[in-house]
Amino acid sequence: MGMTIDRISGREDELRVLERFLEDVRSGAGRSLVVRGEPGAGKSTLLRHAADRAAPARVLTATGAEPESGMAFAALHQLLRPVAGLAGALPGAQRDAVRAALGLAEPMAAQDGFLVSAGVLSLLAEAASDGGLVCVVDDFQWVDQASADALLFAARRFGGGDGVGLLIGTRDGAGARRSLGALPLLELGGLDAASARDLLAERAAADPAPEVVEIVTAATGGNPLALRETAGLLTPDQLAGRAPLPDPLPVGEGVAGVYGDRIARLPEDTRLVLLAAALEGQGDARLIRAAAGRLGADPGALDAAEAAGIVEIRPPHVRFRHPLIRAAAHAGAAPAARRAVHRRLAELLAEDGDHDRAARHRAEAATGPDEDVAAELAAAGERARARGGYADAAGFLTRAAALTPDPAVRARRLTDTATAAWLGGRPGRAHSALAAARELAREPLLRAEIARLDARFELSSGNAAEALRTLLSAAEAAGGGGPEEQAHATRRIVLALLADAGEAASLVGDTRAAVRIGRRAATVTAPPGVPEDAGDAFLRDVLTGMGALYDGDADHGTHLLRRALAALPELPGIPGLPGLPDLPGLPGLPDLLELPDLPGEDTTAYDGPAHDGSGRDAAAHDGLGSVGSTRPVPAGPGSVLESPAARLLWAAAAASLLGESDAAARYGAHAGRVARVSGMVGTLPVVLEHAATAERMNSGFALSAALSEEGLALARETGLDNSVAAHLANLAVCAAVLGQEDVCRTRAQEALAIAIPHRLGLRAGVASYALGLLDLGLGRFDRAHERLTALASAGPGAGHHMVVWGSAADRVEAAVAAGDRAAAGTAAEFLGQWSAEAASPRARALVARCRALVADDAEAPGLFRKALELLAADGDQDATAYDRARTELLLGERLRRDRRVGEARPHLRRAAEAFHRMGALPWERRARGELRAAGETAGPNGPAALDGLTAQELRIARLVAEGVSNRDVAARLFLSPRTVEYHLYKVYPKLGISSRTELAHLLR
Repeated sequence: MGMTIDRISGREDELRVLERFLEDVRSGAGRSLVVRGEPGAGKSTLLRHAADRAAPARVLTATGAEPESGMAFAALHQLLRPVAGLAGALPGAQRDAVRAALGLAEPMAAQDGFLVSAGVLSLLAEAASDGGLVCVVDDFQWVDQASADALLFAARRFGGGDGVGLLIGTRDGAGARRSLGALPLLELGGLDAASARDLLAERAAADPAPEVVEIVTAATGGNPLALRETAGLLTPDQLAGRAPLPDPLPVGEGVAGVYGDRIARLPEDTRLVLLAAALEGQGDARLIRAAAGRLGADPGALDAAEAAGIVEIRPPHVRFRHPLIRAAAHAGAAPAARRAVHRRLAELLAEDGDHDRAARHRAEAATGPDEDVAAELAAAGERARARGGYADAAGFLTRAAALTPDPAVRARRLTDTATAAWLGGRPGRAHSALAAARELAREPLLRAEIARLDARFELSSGNAAEALRTLLSAAEAAGGGGPEEQAHATRRIVLALLADAGEAASLVGDTRAAVRIGRRAATVTAPPGVPEDAGDAFLRDVLTGMGALYDGDADHGTHLLRRALAALPELPGIPGLPGLPDLPGLPGLPDLLELPDLPGEDTTAYDGPAHDGSGRDAAAHDGLGSVGSTRPVPAGPGSVLESPAARLLWAAAAASLLGESDAAARYGAHAGRVARVSGMVGTLPVVLEHAATAERMNSGFALSAALSEEGLALARETGLDNSVAAHLANLAVCAAVLGQEDVCRTRAQEALAIAIPHRLGLRAGVASYALGLLDLGLGRFDRAHERLTALASAGPGAGHHMVVWGSAADRVEAAVAAGDRAAAGTAAEFLGQWSAEAASPRARALVARCRALVADDAEAPGLFRKALELLAADGDQDATAYDRARTELLLGERLRRDRRVGEARPHLRRAAEAFHRMGALPWERRARGELRAAGETAGPNGPAALDGLTAQELRIARLVAEGVSNRDVAARLFLSPRTVEYHLYKVYPKLGISSRTELAHLLR
């Protein structure tokens, strides 16, 4: 199909770009394009042209308006209103989130921004199902933050088969460059002299002289709006070059001056109605006329403004002919006149039930502190936050705090502002608000909450050691006296501070701090006769048990940790915990997984998107992976573990401290599943740390890497720098196992570049471990021994005691291969002591394998076989595949060296085949080398089945293999169902299969 370019003077190249964009969308591709230029460059003209030519694709349009830029989801409501009825086809959680964001339903709880964004993506894909969809959003610089976040989230995930296009028009500026920098760009410059002449000739009464064209083009920079306005101001003699041109020409800011002069010459009633239109924001003709009428203006004045060429009336809307005209109408009015119009608009909006916009106008009309207005703004902020519009909620709350006369109430509102701003991706505003709140706060609980928020901000993307100091100081300073209600609230906030401190201590690797935390947690108990919340008791046991272990009291610490785990509901795949009831919808989770909030505190309002990057609320460790929490946001005072995923991650921490990395990994994986099915998508960057590490610990290296790639992208989007480090470190370990040396080194160095200055000892330790494991797998034993030994001596902030434990088996193997048997014996003894209380077969198998490595020739084979027997007793054979293959390899190597080649071959063969299935290339090469030395020459059967899949394809394939529908896969991975279908279309031939049943069998 050839392109036909309509005539828009001087924009032929730009029109071709737009036509290609439309053709791609009509052919089923997902595309986005930003048209950027200065005011008057012709952005809106090009966007209207594209919209007119989009057929047969459906077109949705929205235009940002400066007065509405602080109203959460205002632009999204404008854009999606024609297709809102399609929301019923979305997955349940997405449907409810989108309907609440659009004001079509009350939010069930505080909305998660990621969930809203994912729902917008699904809704756009649904609307595109018949012929494609083009969304045109003009004046994007004035689009509210919540709408912008949702649209850009969707644009980053458009894929093949979506048939959705997002066309954005925006002015240039630092904000636009930052937020839209990742999208394709069409930059509009000025027109050349020939095009400028054509435009002048169209607008003027006479053909312009060449020298006039040259002067005017240079003076205007070829700006089409400036050219048109200049042409209308010049006389025929001036255009023809017979009379001198005005000096200066009315260009640049002078264009706005021309509009201001034109408005100033209009009748007073017309100026008043134009002011109402400028301040109203949505172009609601009824509201504009009514507001002006209440101020005594003639209702017909709006028609006079249209006749003057200032506005266009297309019932029920009024639009200024250009945004510069609206700005001129606003600037030309006296402050008292503006306040009067705002008051009338507030009255009318309140009568209509639009309380959020009414509050904004009342605030603009205020001349000083006013608690009534401040309360209305705070309520509007809470409503915006409940819908997931955190950045816009911060705007309401900032203004509410400024108008609050009572310092104590202002401190509370500034604290709320800080939380909303952080969640809304405004860290600068968050820190400023929190600093102001700290200066005002006198109430102890609020001061403790402020300290906690400050530390959580630091913990998410700053120095973990500094966060730890802040949290410990606040927890130890908090008293517990007063009436029981106050004492209970104090216990909850102290426990929350200690929980966060435990996470920080785990990240840093500071065992002394962990002891202090445990001792303080032991004192946080209810008085005799007062019932204690089960969740508080669980968390106190974990924290106190952790401290006792690090303080050398293994018996007491083990008792407390086992008591905590025994209180959990049953979980599948974990010994003694055979099943979790009603997981898919979570209705059957016991009370233990649901904690009440602090008395008088609406902590649910803090659940939400982390498009900003805040902290996390629960620690977990799997041996060589992630200590983190369930949510990337501060959760409000005392809300320590109000989510099921949080409790599971603390359980992972307890299991890990007991030396049971397999149980810890399963708890972590389960937390990831719970987070996905319960709609806790805002937690994903952090929860995916645990899910990815769990997959790696359970031999799923390719899937672990895929999950970490997903988590890495989300963490970078949301500004969670410390989560970025966690995913990079995990990717480095996966790359080491898979033999991807360059990837391993790059990812490890990137992780270390964040972890070292941020004092993230765990992340630094895991990244350094990856480099040692890489050397071990590639047979560089001396170098591996050196690297892995160095892990044991790295201090807090640069290394981690859990990494020392988790790498002990590799240290033993490297030391033996490097000829340092003394070091090997020390490491084996260390692992045996650490795992002395472990009940899981895998933990005991690891100890047996290490003892075999340092044993004499007569004893070693028996210990290796004991390790294999223990691994065979594990209920999840897929999870133990890597440990089993490593053990088979070591046993085969020992038997071959003892000249028992017949016994060695089956072990080496099984090891080689297992490594091949996992894609662990260096380990497979080592096993096949040993096989050849044992007289067997058979090579691999072909490439590993999953090698040819991309990370996205692997994630989709794994979920489909588990029986998840395409629609639910899309919901979990923030894709559209059509994108899932598109990827599956490519997955099947890559794997040589043709059905979901075959896929399930292959990935079983």
